[in-house]
Amino acid sequence: MLPKEMLAWGLVLLMSNFAVTVAHETLDRALRLMSETPLIDGHNDLPWKLRQIFNNKINKVDLNTLSTTHTNIPKIKAGRLGAQFWSAYVPCDTQDKDAVRQTLEQIDLIHRMCNKYPETFRFAYTAQDILNAFHSNRIASLIGVGGGHSLDSSLGTLRIMYDLGVRYLSLTHSCNTPWADNWLVDTGSEPSEHAGLSPFGKRVIVEMNRLGMMIDLSHTTVNVVNQVLDISEAPVIFSHSSAYSLCPHKRNVPDEVLKKVKLNRGIVMVNFYNDYVTCSEKATLSDVADHFDHIRNVAGADIIGFGGNYDGITRVPEGLEDVSKVPDLVAELVRRGWSDKEVKMALGENLIRVMRAVEWVRDSMASAAPDEEPIPYNEVKRKCRTSHGYADAAAVNICAQRKMYLTVVD
Repeated sequence: MLPKEMLAWGLVLLMSNFAVTVAHETLDRALRLMSETPLIDGHNDLPWKLRQIFNNKINKVDLNTLSTTHTNIPKIKAGRLGAQFWSAYVPCDTQDKDAVRQTLEQIDLIHRMCNKYPETFRFAYTAQDILNAFHSNRIASLIGVGGGHSLDSSLGTLRIMYDLGVRYLSLTHSCNTPWADNWLVDTGSEPSEHAGLSPFGKRVIVEMNRLGMMIDLSHTTVNVVNQVLDISEAPVIFSHSSAYSLCPHKRNVPDEVLKKVKLNRGIVMVNFYNDYVTCSEKATLSDVADHFDHIRNVAGADIIGFGGNYDGITRVPEGLEDVSKVPDLVAELVRRGWSDKEVKMALGENLIRVMRAVEWVRDSMASAAPDEEPIPYNEVKRKCRTSHGYADAAAVNICAQRKMYLTVVD
């Protein structure tokens, strides 16, 4: 080999070794930061996967060896997860049917999961519970309900779910409720029914403030977002949404809303779904990091969080194939020049701050009575729904009438 060729190869080798060294250093720094601050993820759909695959029979599955999901215990530990909001999600086709029952079963599943693996999970109700679990080497487990249809338009159901540990409610999923419009309205594929929130929907927001339940806007229209930001005394969250300017999908957050979230002191937790990252079937870890950078540039690092949406998405970015890969994303933020303070805010400090603020608003409203006024019956009148308790409607059960008729005929 000629001297010039040897020199060239030497330079290539030197640069390669330098790149490897830098990569190791950034990952080491990322892991150090994750050991000091809990990584809090805003949305994981493993509970629904467990329903789909095992019908919630978790005694028939071992989360240490389950290999068909983005999430299992070894992946969680490799991913340095500090806290997880597990989604108590049920599909929109349960609306006006058995949504409440099915949601309660998902809440029950999450509690049973924590009880089955107490060495791994610790159920958390408060911001302090998250930190306590983190300091005891447990993954703090919290519940978010994945759509307002799960309430069946009942403030009583909302309160019961809060008592069962639910700490955020996504106001809608991918269907309108009798009191709120969902994100598909902004695509033009569904009609608006409320121009955002109905009067009852606005009362839901106030009651969530009173309870201390975080308001999740990830699946709502921009009208709903703006109305909630006007009404809520507490910070809001987007539990799993990305930046609209980088991927103009209606599930993502426009810049003008990012700026309003900044003023509200809320948080946008970045979704990893390819379709919301690049608006295409393919994406990379670097593409996801671009969303973190964009949100930081528009509104600051103090509104950013992680909302991977694992086990609720069909396509994941190259480099973020499952929960175990998240430290590589943190390392990419480090490589891009994020300060230790900024990384820690995104990891979990922002969510802790938001949750504490929501708790503070709850405490400040301690003297307020629960809202006992039901939604007007004509707004929820459906086949098989009774009107018991409504003074302005006859208590008629259409299904019961039909059953009686069929009994007579038979």
